[in-house]
Amino acid sequence: MKLNQLKDNIGSSISPKRIGRGIGSGTGKTSGKGHKGQKARSGVSIKGFEGGQMPIHRRLPKRGFKNTNKIIYTELNLGKIQTLINSKKIDPKKIISFQTFIDLGLIKSNQSKIKLLANGKIIDKIDIETSSLSKSARESIEKVGGSITIIGSKKSIPNKDNQSGV
Repeated sequence: MKLNQLKDNIGSSISPKRIGRGIGSGTGKTSGKGHKGQKARSGVSIKGFEGGQMPIHRRLPKRGFKNTNKIIYTELNLGKIQTLINSKKIDPKKIISFQTFIDLGLIKSNQSKIKLLANGKIIDKIDIETSSLSKSARESIEKVGGSITIIGSKKSIPNKDNQSGV
């Protein structure tokens, strides 16, 4: 057998339908679109049209509520931060900022907000910047002597031990 003798099996490839090639082809004249009317024209699609009957997407009741002001947080656990400190990816002596998390790939965009959660244990004293945090995460960081800065409000939450009686 040679390359010029190779053939497809009969019927293995179907040639495309040739539209508008004369009345004998079966798809000549109107090219399978019928006569006149909106659907015979080009560029017209009638999505959801049910012949004048009220469409199903308008018959069904609307449900629920979509809050446009919802703040979506990227959750970050204290155990994950401690793992990164142990693997020397974060220096606990420096301030752990928003940019640190972006550089490590934990946050995808600059518009993200971080919420610090207390899942896991923190051993090292850290200074961290976050958008929000849970009460138990604050207690865990303060217990080891760390401090927290809330981004956005620029409000610092000092350590209870370092508060002066002003």
